[in-house]
Amino acid sequence: MTQHPAIPMPRTNRHLIGGTWCDSEGGATLDRHSPSHGTLVSRSALGGEPEAAAAIRAARAAFDDGRWSRLPGRDRARVLLRVADLIEGNVDAMALVETLETGKPITQSRGEVSGAADLWRYAAALARTATGDSHDTLGPDILALVLKQPIGVVSVITPWNFPFWMLSQKLPFALAAGCTCVVKPSEMTPSTTVMLAAMLADAGMPAGVVNVVLGTGDPVGSTLTRHPDVDMVTFTGSTAVGRLIARTAADRLTKVALELGGKNPQVIFPDADLDSAVDAVVFGTVFNAGQCCNAGSRVLVHRDIADDVTARVTALIARVAVGDPLDPATQVGAIVTPAHAGTIHRHVTAARDAGATVALGGAPLTVPGLAGQFYQPTVVAGVTPAMAIARDEVFGPVVTITPFDTLDQTLALVNGADYGLSAGVWSENVHTCLAFARHARAGTVWTNTWMDGFPEVAFGGMRQSGQGREIGRYGFEEFL
Repeated sequence: MTQHPAIPMPRTNRHLIGGTWCDSEGGATLDRHSPSHGTLVSRSALGGEPEAAAAIRAARAAFDDGRWSRLPGRDRARVLLRVADLIEGNVDAMALVETLETGKPITQSRGEVSGAADLWRYAAALARTATGDSHDTLGPDILALVLKQPIGVVSVITPWNFPFWMLSQKLPFALAAGCTCVVKPSEMTPSTTVMLAAMLADAGMPAGVVNVVLGTGDPVGSTLTRHPDVDMVTFTGSTAVGRLIARTAADRLTKVALELGGKNPQVIFPDADLDSAVDAVVFGTVFNAGQCCNAGSRVLVHRDIADDVTARVTALIARVAVGDPLDPATQVGAIVTPAHAGTIHRHVTAARDAGATVALGGAPLTVPGLAGQFYQPTVVAGVTPAMAIARDEVFGPVVTITPFDTLDQTLALVNGADYGLSAGVWSENVHTCLAFARHARAGTVWTNTWMDGFPEVAFGGMRQSGQGREIGRYGFEEFL
């Protein structure tokens, strides 16, 4: 297959340890091919326990000697603001590589990279505003102070689906607190993390404060989790891996913050603005081809309007443009790996076999001229709570529709799932919305909107969706 004219030559990615770019022992590498074009995108050093341990030692030394942790907040903020400027100056280059490694549409990659700059700016503001407490009522000879200080060395382990955004939900806040870090990006999408690491030195970040080790979860991720010099692990990924990290970290009582999976309901009542609700349902289904922990692809709709909503969702999702992620008109790109595409299809097939109706899609898709793997945006109606697809995270462009009759019934359905990352309610009645928000067991509840987020507002889940919070002041204080 001929090289796409917009695809650059493959990148070479190396580890950054103690301020030095280096290869792995023995020169091992790992290739990443575009899931949409089939072409080689990057060749990255494949690290192991020696590289991970060396990076932790560098971060430990950098923290203990105070080259970053003891700087005034204004000085840390100044560096973080420079990083934000550098991100904005490199949006197009970073977005292109992210699209090629993930398969997501180029417009979504540009939004992710450019939006991440605001996270760095907000974190910079927090670096100057950390405060403790004083207690002057304990007796005439006693003054007690509560000091908030950086937790130490943080292992930052990020996923493949939003590699730069998820990194920016963690790293600048840890740095604002004064921590030093070892970052392990997903082996499938390492390049934007390496590109950022190069910017950090340009922004004035001291050597050893941020280290990057490339490789797989075992051995790199496991070393970053169990090493005695690591004070905290922050991880975004699957619930299964999150449980493993928590068990491993527990052996040394290392703090963990986990942002894991979701099975996020959007609940639509008869008095909702249906045009807005349907548009949000489709967006929540197809954004990043549904490969999103916040995907709003579990729709619970009042029985009185279930047929109408199903017809509207099916008609709108049928108009979504699937195709080359480098085309700005594309709304749904490729699935990250052939294996994951197969998993999505098995979920849909099992739902059909269990009695659900596939109203649209339900099969892999071939895009002319491309060598990658794609899946049709899919609507599965008539889903009952007992079906696996009503409970399990599909992580693909698939929406399920289940009818309900009362508020209490839908709350039982919402809270009956193991996950609790986010939920949404659609109604013009404020009492309905408040009652739902108070009782839905989810870290975020959106009202008459979906997937709105701001650097100031904390994000994180309940139950099997994780523990701890990211971004906002609460996310900042996780690192103190």
